[in-house]
Amino acid sequence: MTANETSRCAWAGAEPIYIRYHDEEWGVPKSDDRALFEKLVLEGFQAGLSWLTILKKRENFRKAFHGFEAARIARYGAKDVARLMADAGIVRNRLKVEATIDNARALLKLQQRTSLAAFLWGFLDGRPQINRHASLKTVPATTPTSKAMSKALLAEGFRFVGPTTVYAFMQAVGMVNDHLAGCFRHEPCAKLQAKFKAPGATARA
Repeated sequence: MTANETSRCAWAGAEPIYIRYHDEEWGVPKSDDRALFEKLVLEGFQAGLSWLTILKKRENFRKAFHGFEAARIARYGAKDVARLMADAGIVRNRLKVEATIDNARALLKLQQRTSLAAFLWGFLDGRPQINRHASLKTVPATTPTSKAMSKALLAEGFRFVGPTTVYAFMQAVGMVNDHLAGCFRHEPCAKLQAKFKAPGATARA
């Protein structure tokens, strides 16, 4: 089926960068710790803003935060915070900048016993949830799983990981398929999700 405006989730809008994100990334399962960490951080920065704002600044975020290498970010000090607060290429919010450093440290601590991927995918038993929403009106902002994941992340020392932020993260990294049933990306993502094996998960039947 050819991609066109009538077969795409309406939230993708008309911005080329947003359409590309919808068509190529959103809903595709991810299992790499660095990629998951980046997405979790950026979803936290998005709180109170539009995702389009973050998307347009994503490459700047990657440069500013050294490719989201947790071990590097965990060593950030006052000079790094000052550098980031002076960087117009990112969202200059001190609480979120400092939370990113705390989150990197929390990740390193978590990785001493398990991977971030295994930890997060464990809330779904390693199996993506494939939904078939006909309208954006029925897509939830939070779910029991996102609430449980949020609570667990907070307990691990992560910040800016409320249930709504976590559910948006889950949608983005393919833990759930919330492309609308009529969207041309629903089926391709569903196929990827059906084949996906999460780190630490048992083999699929």
